[in-house]
Amino acid sequence: MFPIADDNPRIDTPMVTWSIIAVCVLVFFWQFSLGTNAGEIAVYQFGMIPARLFGTATLDPAIAEVPAWATVLTSMFMHGGWMHLGFNMLFLWIFGDNVEDSMGHGRYLAFYLLCGVAAALAQAAVNPDSTIPMVGASGAISGVLGAYLLLHPRATVRTIIFLGVFATMMHLPAVIVLGLWFLLQLVSAAFSTSGEPGVAFWAHVGGFVAGMALVPLFKKRDVSLFQPARYRAFQMERRRGPWG
Repeated sequence: MFPIADDNPRIDTPMVTWSIIAVCVLVFFWQFSLGTNAGEIAVYQFGMIPARLFGTATLDPAIAEVPAWATVLTSMFMHGGWMHLGFNMLFLWIFGDNVEDSMGHGRYLAFYLLCGVAAALAQAAVNPDSTIPMVGASGAISGVLGAYLLLHPRATVRTIIFLGVFATMMHLPAVIVLGLWFLLQLVSAAFSTSGEPGVAFWAHVGGFVAGMALVPLFKKRDVSLFQPARYRAFQMERRRGPWG
């Protein structure tokens, strides 16, 4: 199951979402430009290393560019490859604009960063002695998905369903798409091997839960949770006013 778009119209231009996507793409091109060896060093410099964060390991002072606490932020703008970047940015593109609409630009940015921090801490707490750097925006984006689930559970998500060698397009409610996605992350996290390189499933779980917990605090007062599909049309008409 692979979401490619939603049918949930936005009201305002999602400047923060687009800016985050632009920054992540630019940072990835910078990583790519460094070459293999320097690129790997950059991941250690700016990625979040649990053991370094908790003070049980140190990085060579010659390459330590930022303090350990700052890597919780810098890590969420780096990626480990083209597919890693592409999938993350696609999910942010699909779901970020409506969440930004519901919060406003400033609060959405703070929300996004807090979810990324919560995701990094969740992953670090599960395996605090790990010396493997974690990079990627997926933890913060998981928070966006958690917020979207509470805000727009009945919004329609265009999803590709793979049936062996065949694929079909389906229009599914967000509660099904995102609910199944979270269940997959939770099961994968439960069976993941600690200390081995791979997907940071606990970061996804932590970010998603943080997003669900924080959205009531960050949404605008006139925005309700569990919005029916017709609510968006009403909001858009109210913003336009009688003259369009």
